[in-house]
Amino acid sequence: MLEILKNNLERSLGSEIPEELFDLIEKYSFKRSFDKKELLAEAGVECKYQYFIIEGSAYSFYVNEKGDKNVIELAIEEYWITDAASYFTGRPAVSTIETLEPTTALLINRQDYDKLCCSHPLFDKFFRILLQNALASLHQRIAKTISEEAELRYQEFSDKHPYFIQRIPQYLIASYLGIKPQSLSRIRKNLVQR
Repeated sequence: MLEILKNNLERSLGSEIPEELFDLIEKYSFKRSFDKKELLAEAGVECKYQYFIIEGSAYSFYVNEKGDKNVIELAIEEYWITDAASYFTGRPAVSTIETLEPTTALLINRQDYDKLCCSHPLFDKFFRILLQNALASLHQRIAKTISEEAELRYQEFSDKHPYFIQRIPQYLIASYLGIKPQSLSRIRKNLVQR
């Protein structure tokens, strides 16, 4: 099984995973490669998979009635990405997920996700931890977006995720942080000058 996924599982669970459990992941998931700018999910269509990024990067976004693209989630290696509302309910997705570069991902559909979670308590615990972390991160991001200055949000993001700063286009990071691209350019220029 993929070492990158094993590391992700063990880090999240805080313990080593017996090798035979990885056979279950192989049984209930599959690997697929995508080209740059390929859609993994599309707004208005059911999102049928969770994607674990093995190599490459992707992001999810919502387009408002003005046509503005608002970034919801960013993902590089060792990150999971999906439209959770669609994936877990079967309703049409509200966001679109697109690759930013050639990407290889591990995919798991909802039925196999349920089977995997029922197959061993460790998988149920792992996905519960992922969901808890995602929810906590979302709440923190919302609180910071409505209460902190843009420069502080960018500094905290770049300190916490320096690899995103190097790999994700700045206009997408600006959108993710709720900052206008021009403002982010000024912020970056000011930080360099200090």
